[in-house]
Amino acid sequence: MEDLLVELKNAFIYQNKQCILSDVNIQVNAGDFVFLIGKTGTGKSSLIKTLYADLPLQKGSGCVGDYQLETMKQKDIPYLRRKIGVVFQDFKLLPDRSIADNLSFVLKSTGWKDKTKISDRINEVLNQIGMEGVLHKYSFELSGGEQQRIAIARALLNTPDIIIADEPTGNLDPQTSLEIMSVFQKLHQKGMTILMATHDYNMIVKFPGKILRCDEGSVYEVVQKKNA
Repeated sequence: MEDLLVELKNAFIYQNKQCILSDVNIQVNAGDFVFLIGKTGTGKSSLIKTLYADLPLQKGSGCVGDYQLETMKQKDIPYLRRKIGVVFQDFKLLPDRSIADNLSFVLKSTGWKDKTKISDRINEVLNQIGMEGVLHKYSFELSGGEQQRIAIARALLNTPDIIIADEPTGNLDPQTSLEIMSVFQKLHQKGMTILMATHDYNMIVKFPGKILRCDEGSVYEVVQKKNA
């Protein structure tokens, strides 16, 4: 049996008391690369926010790893989020801190205390995404693509079970988008599970994976046609 990592069953996704998605049934297994596609405003971000407990799951059931979303208590949310690496469209780096301080802030806030271990882990993730040598720089000194690589490194810090990326190439030019997608692909090839929301259909063609589509209040799997 495949290792189920994310599941929503008969889930209804609400934002500001409005039902955005109805009767959602999805599964993500360990090792999957899943694209969540759909036009802007079809509920991709709301679904993703539900998975990392930014929006409560009010109806239906869902789990991420061992955490049940519908019974999630506020005190458990930080522990859930350590299991998930989240990458946003707008990077969300702290502009008044160096890259080293951006990354160490995450580790310290999740319980890391040993300075040597913190430093080693930061160097490890920067090496993983090809961004050595930027520790003392600030985000405004980096290009958009470099900032997104740092955001991916930040998502990897606590060795998550899954990376959830919300339009990670949305602010990037086509060439830089391909480079960032290659980073995700390499992580996936090493065993990382990835769920990525995107409306860039070129990416789906170049980087095949399982496809879930948000459309008219529903989510369904798209079966890709195999070339003869």
